[in-house]
Amino acid sequence: MGLPNASGDLSTEVEVDAFRRLFPLRFYEKHLSESIRPDARPLGRARDTTIALGAVASANGSALAKIGSTTMLAAIKMEVMTPSPETPDEGCIAIDFHMPPICSPIVRPGRPAEAAPVVSKHSGMINLKELSLVSGKAAWMAYLDIYCLDADGSLFDAALLSAVAAFSHLEIPVVSLNDDGKVVLLSEEQEGMSEREPVNKDKRKLILSSIPFSLTCILHKNYILADPTAEEESIMETLVTVVLDSSSQLVSLYKPGGPVLAYTSVVQDCIALTRQRVKELQKILEEAISGMEVD
Repeated sequence: MGLPNASGDLSTEVEVDAFRRLFPLRFYEKHLSESIRPDARPLGRARDTTIALGAVASANGSALAKIGSTTMLAAIKMEVMTPSPETPDEGCIAIDFHMPPICSPIVRPGRPAEAAPVVSKHSGMINLKELSLVSGKAAWMAYLDIYCLDADGSLFDAALLSAVAAFSHLEIPVVSLNDDGKVVLLSEEQEGMSEREPVNKDKRKLILSSIPFSLTCILHKNYILADPTAEEESIMETLVTVVLDSSSQLVSLYKPGGPVLAYTSVVQDCIALTRQRVKELQKILEEAISGMEVD
C-alpha cells in the first residue's frame, strides 16, 4: 500500500518502515480509510488464537493461551486449607498476575496491578462450594498464577482466556483423612492401596458455569479495531473491553480512559463483535479439551 510523503509515494520497504516510525498515526489512518490494518486484518477480526492445555506438568491445571503474539501461561496449584468461619462450606481462589521484563521491551509500571483485579472479578465461574472437603474443617485453596510471556496487546483477553482454559484443565486431587482427622493428599500409587476412605473418591473436574470470554476493541474516530496489537494500543489510546459469558450475556464492560467517547451505538457494535468472538473462543477451547481427552 502506498503512503504519501513530501516527495511522493513511498516506494521501498525501508521508506515505508521509516514513515511508520515517524508518523505512526498517519500510517494507520491511511490503512483504516481502506478498512484494513497493516497486518492485513479486517478491522473487526481478532488475531489467530490457540490454547494448549497441560503446559505445566507440575501444576494441577494449566494452559498456554496465545492471541497473535500475546502469550499467557496460567497454572493452578491446589492446597488444603481451613475454611473461614463465615464460609465453612467454601474454598478460595487466589489470583496473581506476573508481568516479567521478558514479556516486553517496555513494561509500563502498574499494568500488572490493573490486570489482576479485573481477572479476579471473573472467578465467579467457579462455585466455591465445589472446593469444600469437610465442612468447617477443610477446603481447597486454588492458587492461580498467570504469567505474561509476550505482551503484544489485548493482555486482559489473553489472561482471561488462559485462566478459563487452566480451570477447564484442572483436576481436583484425591485426598483422605489421616488418623488425626486431618485431610492429606494421596499420590496416584496410594489411591488404590490406602485403607482409609477417600474424602473425594476420584480425581474430578470442576463444573464451570457462566464461563467469561472477552474482546478488547480500540476506538479511533469512527473506527473500531478488534483485538489491538501493542503498537495499535500505543497509538490509539481509547480501549473498550467487553466481557460476555458462554451464553453471550453481558457480564461487564471496561473503558479505562481515552479521548474517544463510547456512544451507545459504538458499545453495541463492540458487543456484537464480542458475540462473534465468543463463538470462536468456545470452539477453540472445546477443541483443546477434546484433544486432551483423546490423548
